[in-house]
Amino acid sequence: MKSYLAIIGLALCATFINCTTNTTAKQESTSSTNADKEGTVEPEKGSNLDNTPKSKVIADAQTILARKQIPVLCYHQIREWKANDSKTAKDYIVPPVTFKAHIKMLADSGYTSILPEQYYNYLAYGDKLPEKPVLITFDDTDQDQLLVGDKTLKQYGFKGAYFMMTVVIGKHGRVNYMNKDEIKQIADGGNTVGLHTYDHPNVKKIDSEEEWNKQITKPKTLLEEISGQKVEDFAYPFGLWNKEAIKALKARGIRSAYILATSRDEEEPLYTIRRIIASGYWSPKTLHNAMVNSFK
Repeated sequence: MKSYLAIIGLALCATFINCTTNTTAKQESTSSTNADKEGTVEPEKGSNLDNTPKSKVIADAQTILARKQIPVLCYHQIREWKANDSKTAKDYIVPPVTFKAHIKMLADSGYTSILPEQYYNYLAYGDKLPEKPVLITFDDTDQDQLLVGDKTLKQYGFKGAYFMMTVVIGKHGRVNYMNKDEIKQIADGGNTVGLHTYDHPNVKKIDSEEEWNKQITKPKTLLEEISGQKVEDFAYPFGLWNKEAIKALKARGIRSAYILATSRDEEEPLYTIRRIIASGYWSPKTLHNAMVNSFK
């Protein structure tokens, strides 16, 4: 049943792959105040250079939307393609050699990995980011993400965000998933453990507090117990969301939420942060072009 879930997730998410290179956010005007002498990303307005927590005030939506978007990559399975993998599934199954080439390209191109907290602080408060930042994310708790993904990131001094669904923890089958010790290993390595619900539903169909508690409250608590981290970042299954979902996330201590490549919400940009799916078909050059064209 869990393998079926993973396959369904891949298939439904595919409806969004075509927009990864075509959808762009509002064009932001640039000025010399956007970057320091070293090219560090810095907002032109609403900036808060005082790092004292008590002085920080979340920027308004217009200010957040005006800040330059950072490339956010989304990976799922990292394994060799199989004969029975569909053409659609291969968008979400990245062969290890392809994944390693993607990460090498990022390192060779001068990118620095950031984590969701850094991106949130940049968007919400105007905090600085390193030159050429990139956020590398993984969905669904697949064991490959530890054995291949995390291992590869470490080779280049990168870290990532791992959005976990908890129903599959420790399960093995057509897809092998991380167990509790492996999730703790991810957390202890300095990566972010985020939430991807209990069992990957379309959150637009959730209509009761009981179901929200099942999909958000309980798995969030479990991941915090396993990882030792405060879980505050969320990725919507299939990239689908609505206003009710945002309300439920806020009520349960989630500070940021990630969609796919569709447009951000003009009222809730911190809960509609864009990502692109890094396709298994993409060469490093194609990935880089998608990053440049999709995040402006």
